[in-house]
Amino acid sequence: MIKTFALTLTEIGIGKLEIFVIGIVCLFFPTLFIIASRNLDAKAVFDWMMEKPNDWIGRK
Repeated sequence: MIKTFALTLTEIGIGKLEIFVIGIVCLFFPTLFIIASRNLDAKAVFDWMMEKPNDWIGRK
C-alpha cells in the first residue's frame, strides 16, 4: 500500500502574491535566457576580443 504525503500551499506559507511572482519568473526567465544566449555566442565574443587584443584587462 502506497501512502502519499502532501501539504497545501497555505500550509507551506505560500500566498497568492508569491504564486504570482513565481509564475511571472517562470514565464520570463526562459525567454530572457534564450535572448541572452543568442547575444553571447562564443564566436561573436571571440571576434570581439580579437578586434583589439592589446586592450584586454590582463595586457595592461
